[in-house]
Amino acid sequence: MTAILSNLQATREAIAQAARAAHRNVTEVRLLAVSKTFPAMAVREAYSGGQTAFGENYLQEALAKIGALRDLPLEWHFIGPIQSNKTRAIAESFAWVHSVDRLKIAERLSAQRPSNLPPLNICLQVNVSEEESKSGVAAEDAVQLAQQLARLPHIKLRGLMTIPAPAVGEREQRAPFAQMRALLERLNSQGLALDTLSMGMSHDYPAAIKEGATIVRIGTAIFGQR
Repeated sequence: MTAILSNLQATREAIAQAARAAHRNVTEVRLLAVSKTFPAMAVREAYSGGQTAFGENYLQEALAKIGALRDLPLEWHFIGPIQSNKTRAIAESFAWVHSVDRLKIAERLSAQRPSNLPPLNICLQVNVSEEESKSGVAAEDAVQLAQQLARLPHIKLRGLMTIPAPAVGEREQRAPFAQMRALLERLNSQGLALDTLSMGMSHDYPAAIKEGATIVRIGTAIFGQR
């Protein structure tokens, strides 16, 4: 068994263990393999182990991989910062976008989504730790922006995404994820039918799962150090 396949199996087992510890069904948690900076060959190898959903941060690199792997039934997720001049290619090439934090970007994705494709699944990125260096809408502004996004055609607001500040210890890691879960519940109480919490990466996904993560974005633990 190759390193990628062995890591993939170990990651799935760890996800299942974290789900059981949280008294959740493991089928409630999807693994998004973050393949940024790794070649198409690595994605193909992970696919041979049953992985079909892959996350990319850099558009040109992602488009090259999507083209090279068109023979595989893969689901591509864009998870990086979005510039206005990149929205058309994203709208045309991806099934999910996790990093929307401005109405302008959402409006462009909505207008540029091809009519022959299903609605583009969107997550609203929230800067839960209020870090100046990170993208994301402030938590107090997320409710209004979510309501605006939910009204746009050709996209479907599915939930929230966050990348909290690094923390040591499970209690510290769980705190921002708990905030995100509470925010999702608040949005749903106002009439939005959201079902997705995209949160947790290689270093903190067990804590995220215990606070309700439905998608964990894991790269290093599967593909190795970049």
